Amino acid sequence: MGREVGVELLELVARIDRRDALPPVAALHLPPAFTRGTREGEFCAVELEGGAIGLSYLLLGDTFDAMQRAQASLRIAGMPARELAGWYRDVDPVRRTLGFAAVNAVSQHWFRQSGFVFDWATDSIGRLDPQPGERIGMIGLFGPLTDRIVAAGARLTVLELDPRKLGDFDGYRVTVNPRELAGCAKVLSTTTILLNDTLGSVLEACRDARWLALVGPGGGCLPDPLFARGVTLLGGTAVVDRDGFAAALTRGEAWSRFARKYCIERERYAGFTCASP
Repeated sequence: MGREVGVELLELVARIDRRDALPPVAALHLPPAFTRGTREGEFCAVELEGGAIGLSYLLLGDTFDAMQRAQASLRIAGMPARELAGWYRDVDPVRRTLGFAAVNAVSQHWFRQSGFVFDWATDSIGRLDPQPGERIGMIGLFGPLTDRIVAAGARLTVLELDPRKLGDFDGYRVTVNPRELAGCAKVLSTTTILLNDTLGSVLEACRDARWLALVGPGGGCLPDPLFARGVTLLGGTAVVDRDGFAAALTRGEAWSRFARKYCIERERYAGFTCASP
């Protein structure tokens, strides 16, 4: 199921390119080496000519270090955006990460060109609204939100890949087994599952969830394949100040003030075809 989503995202990229030739890649923006393991070093960005920017997570395995080593040989400026997006199919973590960033950049370009109106006001995480006795799943540990869910009286199961975080805690359980998410009425996930090959297992485990949200800066893609498979909300990040963002990221500084979070809900989304100019 996860691979199918990737295939469909690339099909959407191809459709956009066939309809109105995509601008080429303008630049790769990488955080400096000293940000390794920090919040400022979590994401890289691919920019298309015209300013559309897509983000991709860097802290899976040794991707950050591998990207730094490959930086001098990564001559992606001028590449066709569709070609770079195709790297999303690659098993090499650097190429896959850049391919996913390009998929997001193409999606952001399409949102701009189609006049798509983002919902900037809805708090995607706030929509979780935990209730007493409710079973809630979380993919990736969303820090302070954990305490809020437990305080509301909900039962929380967290799916994590980091073995150091596993175990039973006061009011919640952290596991590596996605099947333990079965039966959760609501699930909140990091968008990193679009990159780390866990999307299929997560979607399968959460097939009965009435609310399934993917949230994070890496959620800049078109939501159609996700909505078709049970996801009800995609929360992404759009860069609104290109110059400020690029300067901050490449200096290893916080860049959030140059971007805005948005929310796309399945029930309010008209779909890719209807959004086409």
